[in-house]
Amino acid sequence: MTRFAFDHVHLRSPDPDATAAWFVDYLEATPKARTEAGNSLRVVLDFGGLNLFIDRVPAHTPGTPPAPYLGIEHLAVAVKGIDAIIEELRGKGVRIVMEPNNPRPNVRIAFVEGPENVRVELLERS
Repeated sequence: MTRFAFDHVHLRSPDPDATAAWFVDYLEATPKARTEAGNSLRVVLDFGGLNLFIDRVPAHTPGTPPAPYLGIEHLAVAVKGIDAIIEELRGKGVRIVMEPNNPRPNVRIAFVEGPENVRVELLERS
């Protein structure tokens, strides 16, 4: 048994409720918890088995630069039916950053942009 297990990804947002709603509405995340105390607010989602913590930051907090950049660049989720999912998201107004393509045999990927310029990769393996 390994001593390390994945626990969560932390996302910062000036409006955690709106950011969480985007992940719930477009990528089928499930709300788990919401904690508010003073100026702090944390919304926790289950995003495909990943704990996604979304914490409030001041609106003037600097955002991420355009990709590519050093550090963690995107979240990736496994999907089935990537082409239909991309068309559904496009119809809902989600920005498609990269159209579905096959970077190698048996792998199909696409990227969408979420709140705070978070890039989410949709990955389908066949």
